[in-house]
This record gives sequence, C-alpha cells and structure tokens, in this order.
Amino acid sequence: MTTVGEIGERELIARFTRAATRTRTDDVVIGSGDDAAVFLAQGPVVVSTDTAVAGRHFRFDWSTPDQIGARAVVQSAADIAAMGGRLTGVTVSIGCPPETAVDRLLALNAGIVGQTHAYDARVLGGDLVSSPTVVITVTAIGVLDDVAPATLAGARPGDVLAVSGPLGGAAAGLAVLAATEHGADPSLVVDHAEAVAAYRLPQPDLTAGPTAARTGVSAMTDVSDGLVEEIVTVAASSGVRLDVDSAAVPRADWLDAAGAALGVDPVRWALGGGEDHVLLATFTAGAVPAGWVVIGAVSEGSGAHVDGEPVGAVRGWQSFTET
Repeated sequence: MTTVGEIGERELIARFTRAATRTRTDDVVIGSGDDAAVFLAQGPVVVSTDTAVAGRHFRFDWSTPDQIGARAVVQSAADIAAMGGRLTGVTVSIGCPPETAVDRLLALNAGIVGQTHAYDARVLGGDLVSSPTVVITVTAIGVLDDVAPATLAGARPGDVLAVSGPLGGAAAGLAVLAATEHGADPSLVVDHAEAVAAYRLPQPDLTAGPTAARTGVSAMTDVSDGLVEEIVTVAASSGVRLDVDSAAVPRADWLDAAGAALGVDPVRWALGGGEDHVLLATFTAGAVPAGWVVIGAVSEGSGAHVDGEPVGAVRGWQSFTET
C-alpha cells in the first residue's frame, strides 16, 4: 500500500489535477493546478462552504471513498441551489494523516470530480494538508441566472410551505447501518439497500432551486439538519409561524418497511432526519412549481409547529452534541 507520506503532496495534487481536467472550459480562464482559479461569472456569484470530518460526518467502513467524496459535493451544491443558484464549480481542501493510502484519496477525489461533473460544473482547485484525521472541505461556487437570491427571511403569511422531494431516507439508512453495528442481522443492509443508498449518497433534484427562484419562491433552504430544524430556522428568520402537516410530508415507498424492521415510526425520520438535501421553500399560493409537494402553511405569529403543536422532542442534527 502506497501512502500519502510516501509520494508527497505535490504528486498527489498533480494526480487530482489530472482527474479534474475537462474539455469544456468556456467559463474557466485558469483551472486547477495554478495558485488560484480564474473563471468568468455569468451573474451574481453564490458561495458556500461545508466541512465533513471522518468519524463525525462519515465513516469509511459504512461508505466507499468515492461515495464520501460525492456526498461532500452534494451537501455544498444543495446550499447553492437553496439560494436559487446553479453550481458552476467547487474548490476542495482535504486533510489526512500521512499514513493514509493514496488509493483511498484518489477514490475520494474521483467521487468529488464525478459528482461535480454530474452537475455540469468543474473542480477549480483546492488544497491538501496533513491532519490527525480525514477532513474534507468543499467550497461550492454558483451563479444566479437572472433571478433574485432566495433567502431564509422571505416567508410571508398566506404562503404555502413545500418540499422538492421525499424526506427521511438518509436517516433510515443511517439507522440501518447503526443497527447492524449493535448486533442486528447484517442482512438488514441488503434488505433495505435503498435506505442505505440514500444515506451513502443522497440524490436530490437540485434543479428545483433555480426553478423555484423563477416561479414565485419567497424563502428557501435545503434540508440538511432535518425538516424540523429547518422550519424552526425559517420561522425565526422570517418572523412568521410555520405549520407542517406530518401526513403530507413525502417519503419513499420503502421507508415504512425500514421503519417496521427497526421498530421506528418512519414519520420521525421524515421530520427529524437530516442529510436528504431536498429543498424546503415557501411560495405564494398557486405558484408552487411542478414536482414540489405542499406540506404546510405560513401564518401570522411565530415558531414552528407540527400537526398543530410546537416542535418538541423530534429535532434534527446538532453540530456540537455527541454522536
């Protein structure tokens, strides 16, 4: 096994750069490999950064390196889409111990490059440093194509609340993997492969963000920390009351089976589970785009409510709590 410490930073960065090369470079003046990237912006620029830490946000025994790399791109790209933007490029910083296998990092990079290209964007560059554990930081760059940015603060009384896809899948997959680690039959991973796949690499339709920005969206975010956490944030930012009908929240057909296998009400995953990265938005009544599902309403008042009750025990991801 060849390690990062053996081949060195420059050689590994050179391999990353070769993997990131694309033939289509009409908006890239200088790409990966120089001191900095230069690209032509086609409108207001949107920028977001996310960091994922091994053992905290991902595990190499639960996901392959390419899935982990691709997932890091999805979570940053979702923030661009939540502003109504279109992803154009990413920069990536990777920290790792010197004894890390080169093949692991090359696979990680392949996932990053592949997912970025799937969004018709490109890897513009990055950094590689030594660290006690593997850390991936993705900075996503996008543009607003003649639309105003969608913020957290625009929800208005009378609007409806909607999501762009099913919720709870990533949480279900995480629960399946955790259950097998604590003595459950390993066949659960095979029996509920859809749930595990949703955790390993969520596939939200991020084109829904720019579409919403063109069709009357008033506020928008992505569901990264769980639906309840996001409605708490939007309600506070907009100074309104948000009400969710839990029965209206869409979830995948297979979610109920996973819940039955683990003895969990799947509605709990749909409300409290994070990392699906579908979009949550408020719209003027009658302006909800095709593909979105109305799950609630905006009214005068304050706070987030589910089925008429203030949110309580079902909460989402908290960064500074124990896993």
